[in-house]
Amino acid sequence: VQLVESGGGSVQAGESLTLSCVASGRDFSIRAMHWYRQSRGPQRGLVASISVDGSTNYADSVKGRFAISRVNADNSVSLQMNDLKPEDTAVYFCTADVIWYSSYYEGIYNYWGQGTQVTVSS
Repeated sequence: VQLVESGGGSVQAGESLTLSCVASGRDFSIRAMHWYRQSRGPQRGLVASISVDGSTNYADSVKGRFAISRVNADNSVSLQMNDLKPEDTAVYFCTADVIWYSSYYEGIYNYWGQGTQVTVSS
């Protein structure tokens, strides 16, 4: 499974950006999809999640400003980011929880994209 993010960039505080991510490959289905971000240091924090039935979950810091959505048929997920703040500056990663159709691979496998940079200036 390959995940490719797009839509990052540099904006001013208060502006908006939309990140997109598409998963490619074959013979799998995607359960939950997530956006993480990494600013300074090695730790990546969860920003938002969406399950296969559309249930969503957000970090407190982005509630009311960010919206996650997905198109199951396209294996895609988006993150609409409004009222961006300088503290939102980070590399944003798309991840997917995948189940392979082959019974050889049991369980859920987690895949990550390469990340896309978002920079917010004050």
